[in-house]
Amino acid sequence: QVQLVESGGGLVHPGGSLRLSCAASGSIFSFNAMGWYRQAPGKQRELVATMSSGGSTNYADSVKGRFTISRDDAKNTVYLQMNSLKPEDTAVYYCNARRTRGPLNDDYWGQGTQVTVSS
Repeated sequence: QVQLVESGGGLVHPGGSLRLSCAASGSIFSFNAMGWYRQAPGKQRELVATMSSGGSTNYADSVKGRFTISRDDAKNTVYLQMNSLKPEDTAVYYCNARRTRGPLNDDYWGQGTQVTVSS
């Protein structure tokens, strides 16, 4: 059973930084992609950033230039460095791991970590 455990959320002032971590229970090489999604109150969950097993990255337009996804293969951990945070970044952030089987995807999710950007 895949387990993803997020950490690093909290309260930060606008313009501040946070780093989220997502520790996987197994090798992250077993996943085709890992990423971060977020869900603000009253809104749908949205993609923030993803990284393929080959290292290709993809970012939402709203976070490009401010957020960086990275990974530590030895620690089976994926990170999201968030800089220049804005109030609109406030959301619950979820780690995702995906295995692709032909046309199908198996998605695994962490429990989420709250990020609040407020003065």
